[in-house]
Amino acid sequence: MRTYDFSPLYRSAVGFDRLARQLESAAHSSQENGWPPYNIETTGENAYRIEIAVAGFSPDELNIEAKENQLTVTGKKAANDDTAPQKTYLHRGLAERDFERRFQLADYVVVKGADLSHGLLTIDLQRELPEALKPRRIEIATGGQTLIEGQDASKTDKAKKAA
Repeated sequence: MRTYDFSPLYRSAVGFDRLARQLESAAHSSQENGWPPYNIETTGENAYRIEIAVAGFSPDELNIEAKENQLTVTGKKAANDDTAPQKTYLHRGLAERDFERRFQLADYVVVKGADLSHGLLTIDLQRELPEALKPRRIEIATGGQTLIEGQDASKTDKAKKAA
């Protein structure tokens, strides 16, 4: 695996330290095993969905936490009861191990809800821009004309021409 040195970025760029940290964390990600598998899809202009295959996990064994632009999904299997009959497996192909999956969220992306159905954990996300960041229309002034309140501009022009 390749390693990247981001220290020159720290020396020459001011204010981009957060971006460099994100690149470093992505490069050193410990999620190389690819388990559990997941999908990320866009469901609208500012809407996203993450689907994680968590077959065998109940809602009590899953935890979803959003903190500082990072979404963490963890699964911890409950300890087996000693009272339950012991199973003897001839082949055990279903993974029931604990996991932790981290997703880096962009600014203003919030979790709208989560659902567990048929072994798929679905997490809905939405980008909610504050009003100050949304595009707004700027009115253009016309040549310094001052209009009298309540009068139409065409009537004001006709009155000036008649005088």
